[in-house]
Amino acid sequence: MPLKAELKSTPDELFTIGEIARRTGRSASSIRYYEAIGLLPEPARVSGQRRYPVEAVRTLAVIDTARRAGLSLAEIRTLLEARPDDASAVERLRALAERRLPDVRAQIERTQLVHRWLESAAECTCPSLDDSPLFDEPWLPQRSVSSSERR
Repeated sequence: MPLKAELKSTPDELFTIGEIARRTGRSASSIRYYEAIGLLPEPARVSGQRRYPVEAVRTLAVIDTARRAGLSLAEIRTLLEARPDDASAVERLRALAERRLPDVRAQIERTQLVHRWLESAAECTCPSLDDSPLFDEPWLPQRSVSSSERR
């Protein structure tokens, strides 16, 4: 779910976890989780309630985007720990992207193959599966066979 970065507030205004959840489309439990593992800084407390600065909305947007791009929580932590004056942070981002691109390209190719197979299966007019050429050709990527399946 894409984040809705509603930032209409004053820079020093603090928000409850419910308000941050509403603004970002995240659940309060996921916000607490990101806080617990150090991706979000521990918020201030007012009468025992968590109060987040507006910057938390941006941080959650970065986390959400990075997760959708397939980055691990450790990789996201590395990006978030970069200081504003850290010129090498952009290089680390590029390196992460370059490492992930081959996997994503392979996943796209597999998905396109599955898509073509499903389209062909949807158009199949064979009287039975035994007569269908969909199972005669190596349409789908080979899957690994575990040792227990080989026995």
